[in-house]
Amino acid sequence: MNRKRVLIVDGFNVLRSGSRYKNISLNMPDYDHDWFNRAREMLINDVVHYAGREWRATIVFDGGGNAESTGEAQKVGGVRIMFSPAGSSADKVIEKLAFESRENGYEVLVVTSDATIQDTVFGLGVDRMSAEGFSLEIDRYHDEARLDEAPKTAQKRTVADRIDASTLAKLMALRDGTS
Repeated sequence: MNRKRVLIVDGFNVLRSGSRYKNISLNMPDYDHDWFNRAREMLINDVVHYAGREWRATIVFDGGGNAESTGEAQKVGGVRIMFSPAGSSADKVIEKLAFESRENGYEVLVVTSDATIQDTVFGLGVDRMSAEGFSLEIDRYHDEARLDEAPKTAQKRTVADRIDASTLAKLMALRDGTS
């Protein structure tokens, strides 16, 4: 069954509330340019990997206070990245995207810790995930990927491995009744 799924991420909210991204900012001023760029790139890469081929993903950042923001989306690794247009909040864009996607029959997941957005999209029949829940999910994903890259399995040790060949032959003969 090919499911139609849409993932919408509240960009600034996840950067501020998800431990995976907040930890980058330790000992840095709020929204320090370098911190912000590193955290934003990490978030985009994480969404690209999380969404894979299962989700149509969009990350929405708040651009409402920027007179230059047009609300146009760019694609990075198959994920749409957009800033809300001047005069409009990311919250409104997220709610609109969630509503339209749901109306078009998509299964929708919104990632945010903003209680107002969560309440609004829940009323639309949309699933929600907190910023921290997403951070933990991504950490789990990376832990599993590391384990897949370097599988370490314990070697199964049996009694037959630990005894000399002549004793093993005698025991096998006893077992098989051929002594």
